[in-house]
Amino acid sequence: MTVLPTSVDRDILDHRIMHAVRTIRETLGCSIPAAIDVLSSRYEVLRRERPDDFTYPHEEFGRGFYS
Repeated sequence: MTVLPTSVDRDILDHRIMHAVRTIRETLGCSIPAAIDVLSSRYEVLRRERPDDFTYPHEEFGRGFYS
């Protein structure tokens, strides 16, 4: 499995979804839907392992992001 850059975690924690998707696509060479799936999976891991690091509530994740 390819390790994602640490910037992806920082972008997820700071609610910068487009930046995270772009980095995931560049790193994995995948489609937008595949990158969104990776983002979603990583988000769930971070929510479980680092809940206090988030700057927004769970309900806000993805709000305003349309693909």
